[in-house]
Amino acid sequence: MAVKTITIDIEAYGLLARRKAAGQSFSQVIKAHFGPQPTAGRFRELARTIRLDGGALDAMSAQVRARRRSPAKAVGR
Repeated sequence: MAVKTITIDIEAYGLLARRKAAGQSFSQVIKAHFGPQPTAGRFRELARTIRLDGGALDAMSAQVRARRRSPAKAVGR
């Protein structure tokens, strides 16, 4: 694996080090923070891989119907 050396100031190093868990590399911390961000397209791809049985789908439908009957209201309204 190719590597690059970067220079960061002490404050940036401290911020990075605080996010680093034991056994985790700084590269892993940076990739976790700046790596691929969630998008609708990625969610769609993931959703296509999920298999739900009829009971789960029925429960979700019941929840949606219940919310339509009693929609959430914003606090203070």
